[in-house]
Amino acid sequence: MPKMKTKSSAKKRFSITGSGKIKRKHAFKSHILTKKSTKRKRNLTKTGLVDKSDESNVKLMLSMK
Repeated sequence: MPKMKTKSSAKKRFSITGSGKIKRKHAFKSHILTKKSTKRKRNLTKTGLVDKSDESNVKLMLSMK
């Protein structure tokens, strides 16, 4: 059997923390920023964590399971 390949799109978008959680960036920060408040844009800059319900799908894409 050949090796399992990691999804290229997933490896560009997600990274694993030391405790095993999956880090992600927020969406809606690329364009049409004039109507968004400064506070909203600032909070979109920060990283977030992948939700527990989506974690198994992301781990499959990253070939961690």
